[in-house]
Amino acid sequence: MQNIGIPVDTTALTFVCVAPPQPKITNRETGEVKVDSEGRTVFQVGLSVANETGRIDLVQVNVPGDPQIQVGQIVTASDLIARPWKQVIGGQERHGISFAASAIVPASAVRAA
Repeated sequence: MQNIGIPVDTTALTFVCVAPPQPKITNRETGEVKVDSEGRTVFQVGLSVANETGRIDLVQVNVPGDPQIQVGQIVTASDLIARPWKQVIGGQERHGISFAASAIVPASAVRAA
């Protein structure tokens, strides 16, 4: 499976931070933290995503650097992409979709700009 990012149209979506930003751990045994190609720590943020029909999903979004947001804030996810993934662990195939954004900021900061 190719690791191609699929752009997500966020214009009709509302995002709310439901889990605080935390550094993404790449190795639980050593505590190694993931960094991007520029050396910035990658953070994971739990977001609820609601569309205009009221459907709600929960997603973890990876973002470079600490996004400085809090639980309960309505936020904007810039340049959101979805990446399908597949891996085999212990003979069991797992698959899913991971999400990444170039930035996650309070929605009020975007409106004020």
